[in-house]
Amino acid sequence: MAKYSIVVPFHNEDENVRTLYARLKQVMEQVGDPFELVLVDDGSRDRTFELLEEIAAVDSRVLVVKLRRNFGQTSALAAGFDHASGEFIIAMDGDLQHDPNDIPKFIDRLEDGYDVVSGWRKERIDNFIMRRVPSRCANWLMARICGVDIHDFGTTFKAYRSELIQNIPLYGEMHRFIPALASWYGASICEVPIKNVNRERGESHYGIGRTFRVFFDLLTIRFLLKFIGRPLHFFGAIGAVGMMIGSILSAILLGIKVLSPQLKVMDQHEPIAVIAAVLILGGIQMLAIGLLGELQVRHYYTRQQPTLYTVDRTLRLPSPEEQTTLSERPGRRSLG
Repeated sequence: MAKYSIVVPFHNEDENVRTLYARLKQVMEQVGDPFELVLVDDGSRDRTFELLEEIAAVDSRVLVVKLRRNFGQTSALAAGFDHASGEFIIAMDGDLQHDPNDIPKFIDRLEDGYDVVSGWRKERIDNFIMRRVPSRCANWLMARICGVDIHDFGTTFKAYRSELIQNIPLYGEMHRFIPALASWYGASICEVPIKNVNRERGESHYGIGRTFRVFFDLLTIRFLLKFIGRPLHFFGAIGAVGMMIGSILSAILLGIKVLSPQLKVMDQHEPIAVIAAVLILGGIQMLAIGLLGELQVRHYYTRQQPTLYTVDRTLRLPSPEEQTTLSERPGRRSLG
């Protein structure tokens, strides 16, 4: 059984597949412990899968997972985590912007007992205005909202204990927030500096549209970390405040009508009456949403989580031990 599983998602990276495989193999062989490479093809349209297939055909330590279409980086990572068998899992990008020579740093910290080791691009070399400034602002905001004091949420280059990462549900762009989700489970988290290198070949798959998805996922994370087990406390509080304000306004209008029967309250205070009615009805709706959320929480904890991806096929060459076992079975002959 492998001690380390290196999970790498690929999407249209045929120019980088062989180079990254060679570098990973060299580094992990120097580490010396049993390892496997879980290489995920996330619906590539170039020759990425063909090259991965060639690699899997000659190296039994390589497991190729081919997804039926492009599900996105988070789902591709989830597929890799689900198929990994190692005690520790290290995730990284397939575009050569993560240096495999940094892997021993992660291993050292895992051996120190940490559950999550996050990469930190301490000295970034990309564009200062377009990438570094927005990244620093976003990471500061994420750290404050999530309550996890790390500097770099954006990088995929992270290492995890298998029993932890396989219990964390991933969807959307949630792979960025794994440290925050892991902290909810009581995980110990640390950072290690990693090299920040420019892409050698191919085109970047990151665009401005990803920023909006990350922002909404950030709001989701904040809600999950604080109210995942008690949604009624969030929606109920808003509903109760709305109902209280609406009731106070209604009581004031009723008092005016009682004390001054001759006044036409609706003619003179119609906007206030409408606001009061909307607040009361809105408050009732928020309470109802909170109760429905409580029911969903109960349902969540009593059902099996579905996967957010579909696998087309997996490829792995039998190891020499497995080949020997197969050849020694009764009724089988080895070909020579």
